[in-house]
Amino acid sequence: MKPSHSNAAVRPGASRFLPKHFDATKPVTVIAGRGLYPQLTVRALRAAGVPARLIAFHDETAPELVEAFPAGERELIKVGQLGHMLKALKKFDAGAAIMAGQIRPRKLFDGLHPDLKAFAILASLKERNAESIFGAIAKEIEHLGIHLLDARAFLDHELAEPGVMTGERARVDADELAFGVRIAKAVAQLDIGQGVVVSGGTVLAVEAFEGTDPMLRRAGEFGAKEPLLVKTAKPKQDFRFDVPVFGRATLEVMRAAKISAAALEAGSALILEKDAVLAEAKAAGIQLIGYE
Repeated sequence: MKPSHSNAAVRPGASRFLPKHFDATKPVTVIAGRGLYPQLTVRALRAAGVPARLIAFHDETAPELVEAFPAGERELIKVGQLGHMLKALKKFDAGAAIMAGQIRPRKLFDGLHPDLKAFAILASLKERNAESIFGAIAKEIEHLGIHLLDARAFLDHELAEPGVMTGERARVDADELAFGVRIAKAVAQLDIGQGVVVSGGTVLAVEAFEGTDPMLRRAGEFGAKEPLLVKTAKPKQDFRFDVPVFGRATLEVMRAAKISAAALEAGSALILEKDAVLAEAKAAGIQLIGYE
């Protein structure tokens, strides 16, 4: 599998992930988890002239993001308060919503505050995994007449692109890349995780509930030659609530774990603060590749 090269431009202020009849005059409510992702989404919405509202989570959403919204344009809730979230969406008269940023996985076991609406949804599910839970929440949002957007919307410029994004000649063996992509896709298909680390045709580590960075630390313990991180989307990914993400924190973990290359699915994986990450990766001797 060889990465190809493309530099398809996206018109400033637009996004190819928006529905055909998207109304840019109505507010888009960002349902914001942890990290930089929701902050970049809000910034992009405002740059495009789209009114933004915020639903934030106690002890999860960055305080500086919450403070960037007037009191009447934000709502702060606890993780699990689905009924409260739906009421806030109606109050904001939102035309659309975007889910951006993760909630700490441990909150599903310690710190969850489900209200009656959340209990009802959980009781209706045969399987309680991220896809089924968020899929059910998405249906509740859509029932309000609010379109839940693809979570890549307005961040087209932050997506992985085909080819060697760090500018050098590709040094990852094509067979090794194909092997890593095949394993990552198989793991994602089983809803285990969206990343693997491989080296010389051997699987060093598989991402599961703990996330990408702990997986990288485990993989680094083997001292393998030229390990490769592969991040992928699921074969039938629902991009409304599940987007592979790569950022500075992961790059720093790769550097510490001596993992020399990462392959990210082009058009699917977001590279947060992309220009800065690519420059830092190149300076650190870490190659970032987009594959199709």
